[in-house]
Amino acid sequence: MRSRLGTRAAIATASVLAAVSTAHADFWSDAAAPYKGATIRGVSESTPPSNYVKDVLGPAFTEATGINVEFEATSWDQMYDKAIKDMEAKTGIYDFVYIEQDIIYSYLARDFLVNISQALKDDPKLASPDFKADNFTTFINYFKNADGDVFGVPMEAFVKVYLYRKDLFEDPANKEAFKAKYGYDLAPAKDHKQYRDIAEFFTQWGKDNDQEVWGSTVQAHTGHPASWYEFFESVDPTFGVYNWGINPDGWSASEANGGAMNSAKAKAALEYWLGLLKFAPPESTSSTWDEVAASFAAGRAAQGLVYGENAAWIATNADKSNVVGKVGVALPPLEDGVLQEVEAGKGYIGYYDGGAFGIPYSSKNQQAALLFLQYIGQASVQADWAVAGSRITHQATYDDPKVKEMDAKTDGYFTLMKNDGKLFAGAPAYPFHAQVREATAPFFYEAITGALSPSDALDKMAEAAEAELKNLGYRK
Repeated sequence: MRSRLGTRAAIATASVLAAVSTAHADFWSDAAAPYKGATIRGVSESTPPSNYVKDVLGPAFTEATGINVEFEATSWDQMYDKAIKDMEAKTGIYDFVYIEQDIIYSYLARDFLVNISQALKDDPKLASPDFKADNFTTFINYFKNADGDVFGVPMEAFVKVYLYRKDLFEDPANKEAFKAKYGYDLAPAKDHKQYRDIAEFFTQWGKDNDQEVWGSTVQAHTGHPASWYEFFESVDPTFGVYNWGINPDGWSASEANGGAMNSAKAKAALEYWLGLLKFAPPESTSSTWDEVAASFAAGRAAQGLVYGENAAWIATNADKSNVVGKVGVALPPLEDGVLQEVEAGKGYIGYYDGGAFGIPYSSKNQQAALLFLQYIGQASVQADWAVAGSRITHQATYDDPKVKEMDAKTDGYFTLMKNDGKLFAGAPAYPFHAQVREATAPFFYEAITGALSPSDALDKMAEAAEAELKNLGYRK
């Protein structure tokens, strides 16, 4: 296995190098000449797109420039801890760091990052002719400041989609049994009642057929922010609660003060989500995004909300997935009226996730890192990266033949992202993102364990959010 993977990485690296035009190959060697032999270090979460950078793009950049790349792909919490501590202490351990879309506003508020747009203006000889901010999708806008300057080069972008087992949904016996019990046709759920019915049906189906199949994934870790994110960024919006239920007019969270964090819609959303646990695999209360993807790939769930970065490998990689050729893709189930609100520009139906690489001000190799970020931002390296990691950050990538071929194998995942990505949104632009999450998370975990009712948990979370916002100076 190891040698096969190594061969694949070598072939992919060679493909990337061949994709860089001869004319522009001279740019990389010439621009990098003063930094040849230097080593730049980066840190990111161990995800399919990041591992492609580590295994393919990093080595290709080294071959093109003579600049060495040491790239650490680790767990989500370790990644944040290491990057933030390095930037706070200004130790300069890392020359590029992963910036998730939801934390960029905190980093900008603390002046952690190099202004990439300004750096390229200040040193034009470092500006690659192949790197154009306008070539990216609108996702790059999440990594700009108020003046439109870029502080991060997008390296992954994907939506959190509804995956379902086509083999189970399309089986004639299942369709007949489902309609007999629920009175309507078995199909990907359009609303939450349908989703719950399907979850109940396939959980019972698993028991009746002596198979370890449950009705739904649930990302409900009782001590990890992944569960908090699933609810606030992926479930709450489908009930019509947006931006965590925080009202920027006065920065209120409680319904009594004009917020919606503990509104009737939010309480219905949490009750629904927690209710799915009885139809979910037993590992759900210890599942982050990684374990949810693994559970679905193992064939342990009939449906679920899964981060799109996993869509390609789940649908196509027989070495890692038991459901190759059986995966369907759809939009999340929604309450009545939500889609109309979103189409009118008043909300969003789910999470548009992703991240970028930025350069810490503390980096001792800013110029070399700037070259690397431009290298991975070239249009010529995007298609293979998209196929490997289910991510698209460049507009033209959708039309590449390799991506179209993968799109067909993933039941139109890339088409959904292209056509309906506008219905999803990233996290709100809150500099206080981490502080409010941490202030409210303990009550959320208590709701998962059953120590608090959904209603009481949200009341306490709204109160805690407002207290933290007051402590930070947002509320009077």
